[in-house]
Amino acid sequence: MTVIGKIPIFTNSRYADIIIKNFRFYQEKQSLKIFYYVIMDNHIHLIVSHPENISQIMQNLKSYTARELINTLRSDNREWIMYLLQYFKSKYKSDSKYQFWEEGSHPQIIESMKTLRQKVEYIHNNPVKRGLVKKPEDWKYSSASNIAGIGNVFDIDVLEM
Repeated sequence: MTVIGKIPIFTNSRYADIIIKNFRFYQEKQSLKIFYYVIMDNHIHLIVSHPENISQIMQNLKSYTARELINTLRSDNREWIMYLLQYFKSKYKSDSKYQFWEEGSHPQIIESMKTLRQKVEYIHNNPVKRGLVKKPEDWKYSSASNIAGIGNVFDIDVLEM
């Protein structure tokens, strides 16, 4: 999930915490399994599953978080961000003044342990590659901290293998 225009919204924990709160809701109330994740400044990577319709769940998650984040940004008087959310909005979208997320997602079916390990390594090393931390588990908004058993902000689901 990428913020429209790659705007760095999640540099403030107030906004990343909205994502975490919604992760919990979808885990508890909508049967979404979240195995691995990282929240970066302008995008989120997830490895998830759902027993029925992952596409619909992700669409709902994006829609709800977009409304909640836009309302919070507006109440925080983040005018320059609101301007950019309006500026980058797709022209054909007439149902809203703003657009938060880029359209679509890039789902990939993970069919082997080798592929899973590669994806998890990529996700967890995102903050390291960006020079934000030295070790993946040092990034607050990442399942790498869960795996390392240190100060996680969100309880991931255990992947049954």
